[in-house]
Amino acid sequence: MDRCVIPDGLLNGYTWLSCLIMKQLQARNSLIQESGGMGDREIDQQLVERAQHGDKQAFDLLVIKYQRKLARLLSQFIRDASEVEDVTQEAFIKAYRALPSFRGDSAFYTWLYRIGINTAKNFLVAQGRRAPTTTTGFDSEEAEGFEEASQLREMNTPESELTSKQIAQTVNQTLEELPEELRTAITLREIEGLSYEEIAAIMNCPIGTVRSRIFRAREAIAEKLRPLLGTGKDKRW
Repeated sequence: MDRCVIPDGLLNGYTWLSCLIMKQLQARNSLIQESGGMGDREIDQQLVERAQHGDKQAFDLLVIKYQRKLARLLSQFIRDASEVEDVTQEAFIKAYRALPSFRGDSAFYTWLYRIGINTAKNFLVAQGRRAPTTTTGFDSEEAEGFEEASQLREMNTPESELTSKQIAQTVNQTLEELPEELRTAITLREIEGLSYEEIAAIMNCPIGTVRSRIFRAREAIAEKLRPLLGTGKDKRW
């Protein structure tokens, strides 16, 4: 069976993925059968070990599994969709080249997310820009990840839909104004759903620091939402 090989350099679009997806279905099914009751981390580690021994199809499967998640994460730093695509691809290429140094001390996706965030930061520095947050990527569905945010899920009337849009806009505006370390922490927690331990590994800081950053970010968002939700200072939202 022909194999789609990752080019040596920045890719132009995900055209190579359309080639490999169909070719990898059989390999994926085979891996699922072999893995039995293994968890995601164990399956990833098995794929990494195969890739480290020269099996490029194994890394292809990791790309398929994480490309959308990584792109969604990086879209919190970079607005332009085509730039997000380019930076996501560059991050995968960097991960592929650095794969021999991956020892499995952390989960593969933790390691990959760290590479992705650093790649996005370097891209923005090269462009002379500050990391922004997309104004369209944080809708009411994603906002369900925030604690005590059931109000957003219960809004169905035209008036409440308008309020929901205002809330989303307010959240995004507040995220844009947050310091980078607070924005990264709350994005990884509330949008990506990572644990405090995973975020600490990605951001290379103590868990206590992660908790503090997320708390401060939530409080900043709550302060902006109170006028819209009509809540007092004793409630977050």
